[in-house]
This record gives sequence, C-alpha cells and structure tokens, in this order.
Amino acid sequence: MNATACPADLLEWVDFKWLMAAAGHPVHLERLQADRDYARHCLQLGIASNCATLRERARRLLATLPA
Repeated sequence: MNATACPADLLEWVDFKWLMAAAGHPVHLERLQADRDYARHCLQLGIASNCATLRERARRLLATLPA
C-alpha cells in the first residue's frame, strides 16, 4: 500500500466513486485514498468511460496524485 495516495478533496472522491458505480465499476473509497496504484487503475477506467463527466473528474483527480 502507498499511504496518502490521494490528497484531493474527499467530496471529489465520493463523486468519482458514485460516477464509477453508475458506470458499472464499483470502487472502494478508503482504498482509493490509501493505495496509489489502485487509485491510478480506477482513474484510468474512469478516463476510458463513455461518460464525459466521469472522464473529466478522473482526469482532474489523476492530476492530484503524487508521482
């Protein structure tokens, strides 16, 4: 696990979680925040989505992840 993987605002991650669920990709919010590799994987799925809102949110969150 990579501690403190996601410094973005919690509300943005909650929105992302529900957008992903609506797209058929349930995600674990706590793991998104604690595991950088898991977060990157989920964000890449979001970027590949047909939903423009999900793509935009995933891109914005990906930009906040530490290198």
